[in-house]
Amino acid sequence: MATFERDNFMSDDQTRKANLADIQKGAPAAESSLIEINGPNLGRFYRLEQDQVTIGRDAGNTLPLDQENVSRFHCRIERVKATNTYFLEDLNSTNGTFLNDVPIRREKLRHGDLIKVGRVVLKFISGGNSEAMYHEEIYFMTITDGLTQVANKRHLMDFLDREIARAIRFGRPLAVVMFDIDHFKDINDQNGHLAGDHILKDLCSLLSKLVRKEELLARYGGEEFVMVLPETGLSTASTIAEKARRMVEKHEFVFAGKKIPVTISLGVAELSPMAADPTNFLRAADERLYEAKRAGRNCVR
Repeated sequence: MATFERDNFMSDDQTRKANLADIQKGAPAAESSLIEINGPNLGRFYRLEQDQVTIGRDAGNTLPLDQENVSRFHCRIERVKATNTYFLEDLNSTNGTFLNDVPIRREKLRHGDLIKVGRVVLKFISGGNSEAMYHEEIYFMTITDGLTQVANKRHLMDFLDREIARAIRFGRPLAVVMFDIDHFKDINDQNGHLAGDHILKDLCSLLSKLVRKEELLARYGGEEFVMVLPETGLSTASTIAEKARRMVEKHEFVFAGKKIPVTISLGVAELSPMAADPTNFLRAADERLYEAKRAGRNCVR
């Protein structure tokens, strides 16, 4: 089996740096590589040095992924030497290979493309300084949810800290909207986790259109999300929340040719002296969210 070099990613948050010793010693950097941005080996760096790299559950693959929903030989990446281009090809896998959320048979890879194999997401990096791009990607991963590509909980809490301090200092309004997907467990149970992942990502892509540059959409955990709305009072935030609810209710969520109805419940809170820290502020919105659940779901409170 062809060797497949990997630079391991340290799991400790305080030591999240690439193990790039061979690059630092002067070895030439590979022109193209993969970075695992969602999966059990978050942040792992794979150099594409062979002309063909196979990915799958079987240990005989160049890049073995022993994960559910991954076929024994799932897909391969092929380099065309004459043009130094890379192609991704599905190997008749059971659950398909996705490129930027679209199922493919064989497609050319471009810098920044996202490859999904089972529930693992790999980012294709091509050209330039691979070490610099790797560290840039690692930083991006520390503030971004790998699946949905919106802000993660860590970034959310940092953002709230800054915005709460600013709102108090200048006497400006600040609101948060917390929401989650109604009966999400049933969606997973009836359609599979790949369908659930697709819905989470599609939902974030849809609602990102509501969020302005100075605002934030973040994944709080599981199917729960938060919008942070600076310079926004309770009434306007409630209007935005209702607009989000209607957008989701009307949107056509489709996975593997099947339409899956999706609704969300939302809780809205405005910053007050009694909730002047991120934890209490989010707790206030969470209480409103559970009021929406008790009221029958698919509503705003």
